[in-house]
Amino acid sequence: MAEATASKKKSGNKIVRFFKELKSELKKVVWPSKKQVIKNSLIVIAAVIIIGIVIWVLDLAFGFGISKLIK
Repeated sequence: MAEATASKKKSGNKIVRFFKELKSELKKVVWPSKKQVIKNSLIVIAAVIIIGIVIWVLDLAFGFGISKLIK
């Protein structure tokens, strides 16, 4: 019975220590400003759109080429 209580205490201490360390690590994080988040989001959206257009054009070109090759 004593071993079970000691085991629970050890695991409880690990959980408490984990959250204390988590809190201290989160204090070290440098969070981006709202302006930076918006700027980076727009860059990602633009990149996705550009890559999507490139893939779409390549798909049309290869589709046209394959259809001409088959006929």
